[in-house]
Amino acid sequence: QVQLVESGGGSAQAGGSLRLSCVASGHTDSNKCMGWFRRGPGQEREGVALIKTDDGGAIYTNSVKGRFTITQDKAKNTVYLEMNSLNPEDTAMYYCAAGPLVCSRLMTPRTFGYWGQGTQVTVSS
Repeated sequence: QVQLVESGGGSAQAGGSLRLSCVASGHTDSNKCMGWFRRGPGQEREGVALIKTDDGGAIYTNSVKGRFTITQDKAKNTVYLEMNSLNPEDTAMYYCAAGPLVCSRLMTPRTFGYWGQGTQVTVSS
């Protein structure tokens, strides 16, 4: 079992920044891929950014490339999502996820077995 706890959400003005954190505990060695998904109002859950825990390689959805950065601190079992140049379209509940499979650009939610409770990000114009 793996437990994931997110923090760092909140409110920001358009153009502002926020940093999300996700702390993993439990059998974390089994996680090959960790990342962030989001679900906006009336929208489907979508992948935002993934990180390969072995080498730190990152994958981003097109809408956040150049604005968001995913990193990890393996010693702290923590994954971060640095979000810059936020816009109202980034408003969503953000979820941390972890799974045993290698990260894929498809960002398929069902391949992740563990999820955090979510943290809300609200961006105002």
